[in-house]
Order: sequence, then structure tokens, then C-alpha cells
Amino acid sequence: MNSGPQPSSASPDEPFASTDANRVAGPLAYAQYAVFEQGLELSRGGQLQPVQCAYETWGKLNPQASNAVLICHALSGDSHAASHHSNDDPGWWEDLIGPGKAIDTDRYFVVCPNVLGGCRGSTGPEDKHPETGKHFGADFPNITIDDMVALQQLLAEHLGIKRWRAIIGGSLGGHQAMTWIHRQPDCTDLCVIVASSPRLTSQALGFDIIGRNAIQTDPHFRDGQYYDYPERPDTGLAIARMLGHVTYLSNEAMESKFGHDRHDPREIATDFEQRFSVGSYLAHQGQKFTSRFDANSYIAITMAMDLFDLGSERKLLCETFAEADCEFLLVSFSSDWLFPPHQSREIVNALTTLDKPVSYAEITSPRGHDSFLIAEDVAQYAPLIQAKLGDLTAADFQLSQVEKIIVDEIPEVASVLDLGCGDGRLLAELKRRGHQRVVGVEVQQENLLSAGRRGLDVIDYDLNEGLPAFGVDQFDIVVMNETLQVVPNIERLVDEMMRVGKQVIVSFPNFAYRSLREAYAKGGRSPKAPGRFSYEWYNTPNRRFPSIADVEDLCQQKGLTIEKAIYFDNALNTQIAADNDPNLNADTAVMVLSRL
Repeated sequence: MNSGPQPSSASPDEPFASTDANRVAGPLAYAQYAVFEQGLELSRGGQLQPVQCAYETWGKLNPQASNAVLICHALSGDSHAASHHSNDDPGWWEDLIGPGKAIDTDRYFVVCPNVLGGCRGSTGPEDKHPETGKHFGADFPNITIDDMVALQQLLAEHLGIKRWRAIIGGSLGGHQAMTWIHRQPDCTDLCVIVASSPRLTSQALGFDIIGRNAIQTDPHFRDGQYYDYPERPDTGLAIARMLGHVTYLSNEAMESKFGHDRHDPREIATDFEQRFSVGSYLAHQGQKFTSRFDANSYIAITMAMDLFDLGSERKLLCETFAEADCEFLLVSFSSDWLFPPHQSREIVNALTTLDKPVSYAEITSPRGHDSFLIAEDVAQYAPLIQAKLGDLTAADFQLSQVEKIIVDEIPEVASVLDLGCGDGRLLAELKRRGHQRVVGVEVQQENLLSAGRRGLDVIDYDLNEGLPAFGVDQFDIVVMNETLQVVPNIERLVDEMMRVGKQVIVSFPNFAYRSLREAYAKGGRSPKAPGRFSYEWYNTPNRRFPSIADVEDLCQQKGLTIEKAIYFDNALNTQIAADNDPNLNADTAVMVLSRL
């Protein structure tokens, strides 16, 4: 696979390495401009007329205009999402977009516009008011994410695109992607939301407020009309960026960068304190930011982000996405405290309630919010995007004997929820068989990513929390294959499975199996046997040790009917008859359960 041009960003070991290294400060050589004379009516009142959108494109639009991918950028981004050739400056999402990459510009026509209110070519505060001839400055209208998307919709019409193949955005870009769906539910085949949220947390809102105050109280701000003066509010803007930059990192990332030499500042020319190494780093990032960004644009865009609010209640989120006609992929990062994973899960839960096709992965990363731009983390989620675009062929697979038994017990075309779906082989087989609605739940990241790379709808979800995102009888069949013994609160989960599924198929290892009894009774040691029972007592993932008889007792207590039971001995690769004492002779049981 062609990896394309490599980013020119600083190595992580260099003193001032950051994701800001992939930002072009000078003119954007490949920017194009669309001017809309009819203007734009703004959602909070007022109008911009005419209005301009700066954008860049990669690849070619096919005759059907069906291969277009929209990229929505974050607060400090612009239209230059990726390089256009090997000698071009790298873009801010260089590791994701390009020939042979997850968003393959040999296959897709990729469009990245600069947001309304920006300072990289789209209409913003630095532009001049058509009536007064003066810079808008602080008089620039109070814009919203909705207005940004409205301008992008004009651009789509200008380019002849009626439906996007995908809309993909991270952080603020995720807000734009969701707004597209809210405004135009049939706008895309796939919506990818990375490190984003239905609204900012109050803590994140507070950081933005402090940043704007730093700018507006700078003596050179001049009520926003500083463009005709030699000095700009660079100190306030730098402080705002320094503050923002801290929120993009995690505590672990900060310790890794500065913990070993915190008392050794990196000398740079600055008026900011740099007694500590982190001070030098932040001063560098702040001052560098002022060379490519406008203070009024920073105010306008952060205010738009702060005003964005789809609600924190599932009911409100369900109203937002009720009419959506697309697949969804959401990605969050474990150490991101600016856009924490629980906010992504709120969106996922709403989409699950609506029975929309959705996949979700929480990537384990120590790098905070910046993770969505960092090569190591992009490498984790990029294949999920590629798979959702249908461009990733999963490795072939073979089902185990128990998985084959389960598949045989699932009626054709039944909708299926697989709890603890592993690498997704069982669901992939069902999908290959023609089932239209199959969903997996998995918590182990390696399995989750493997299943996602098969193009399956898989949700990163902790079964110990029950299944509150799913409705009554939402699935024909709920499967729990070899997961029963690893869940602490099994009684609650059984209740939840029976609520969500019309039938439940559960398989589990039988800890009353002959060799395990002998290991304990004769050897005087914790049960251990070759194969699935080969764990030591101190490293086993099993939290429960149920026998077939134990599960039968639980079903009786819960008022459940065991419609069918199949017993299997993996060592002998044979089924065990019901009259051959399966509680002794079978190492695995498969049961089909229903409510009385």
C-alpha cells in the first residue's frame, strides 16, 4: 500500500513537537474559492452577503457524483487537510487522507472547506463589510455551527454533490458532521464523528470563556478593530492558545513530555514565563499560533462551538437523529477529558435506541484530545473508517464447532445482537448468510477493532452496566457466546438479555466437566485442563464457574424456558447426548432460552 507523502511534523522527542506542526502558516497554494452572491441568512439573525467559502479538493468526482467525502476541520484547522503531492506541505489529517490511505484519494473526491468565521479564506471577521468598507472585526455576526454547515451546503450544491459518500469530522468537525445530519437527514451514506460531543462540558465551556477574555482584555484588541494598527492582540491570543493547548493533552502526556526535565526551560525569545520546560513549550505554541490565526476568528469560532447544544438527554438526541438515513461511526479516546468518552456514548446510546446502524470504539491512548490527529492513534481508527467505506477486505475465517451450532440455531433473516462478539466471526457469517441487522457488543479493544475492520456494527460497551441503550424486543435473537463466565453481574445481564431479545442463545463452558472435577478432587488444585480451561487460578479471565446444572437452576429461578440444549465435548469434537450426563461429560453447553 502506498503510504503517500510523510508528515513533516517534529519528532515526539523534539522540544516543541505537537500536532500544530502540521499547519501551514503561509498562503494555501491549493485553496479554491466559491463566492455566493445570494448570501447567507444566519440562524441568530443577520445576513452575510455575499459570502465566500475557501476549500481544497483531492481526487476526482465520478460522473454520478457518488464518491464525494466531506472533511470538517476542528477549531485551529483549515482547508489543508492533506498534501496534494510529495513536495507539498503536509495537512493536519495527513495520516488519514491520501492515495492508498483510509480515505483514499484515488477512489474518492475529498472536499475540505474552511469554516465560516475562519481566517483562511472563508468569510470571517478579517474581511471587510461590503457596505462600510471596514473590517468586520468584533462586529462580525454571531455565527453558529448551523451557519457553518449552511455555507458547506451551498458549496456542495456548487460542486454538484447531492449526497456525500461520507461526512467525517473530529472535535468541532464532529459538531459540523452531526449538524449536517440534523439539517439534512439524507445528506450522506456514512457519518464519522471522532473525539466529539453533543455539546461542550461546562468545564470545556469555562476554558473557552477564559480564552476569549484573554483576547478581549489585551490592550491591543481595540474593541476588535485592530486591523489597521501595527500591533494586534497577540498576547491575548497566545494565552488563549496556550490554555487551549493544555486541554488537548492528558496528564500522562504532559508528564511524558515534561516530567523528566521540568526545571530545564527551553530557551526561546518570549515575554511569557518559561521557568519550567512546559512554560517554554506553551509559549512557543502560543506565539506560533498568532502567526497564522486571527483573534476575532478565534472568538467567533469558539463562541459558535460553545453555543452548539444537541442536549444531554437521550430524548433530545433521539429527536436530532430520528430521521437520519446513514450509517454512523463514532470514535473517542480514553484520556480525552475535553471531549470525554461518555459524551460519545450518549450519542451512541441515542442512535442505538433509534435502531440506527452505528459502530463505536473507545481507543485506549495516553495522548488526550490530540489523539485524533496523532499518527499512532489514527492508525488504530483509520481501518474502521476504511471498512465502513467498504474498502477493507477482512481476513477469511472459520467458525468453531460451537459457533457453527449457534449459527444453525438462528433463524434466517433474524436480527441479532451478539454480546461479547470477539473478533466478529459469528456476526460476519450471519451477514454473509444474508442477515440485514446484526450488531456486536465488545469491550476488548483488539477484538473490537478486528470486528470493526470486518465492516460490522460493533459497539464498545461494558456489559456490567446492563443494556440500557437497547429497547424491549429490539432484536429477534440475543447471543452470548462464551461470555457468561466473565461477567460479574450475570443475574442482571440475563434479565437484560431477555428484555432486549425475543430469544436468547447462550453458550458457556461447563465447569463441572469430568477433567476439571478430577483436577480438583484428585490433584487438590484449582480446576485446570487443556484448551479452554488452561488458565492458572491467578490469570483466568473467568469470574464465574457455572456448571450446566447451575445454569438450569438459574433459568428455573428466572422463569425461563430452555427451548433447546446442545452439549459438546471439544476435546472429542462430538456432541454429548442429553441422557449421557452432559453435566459430567460435556465441556460446553449451548442453550436457546425464552420467556415463559
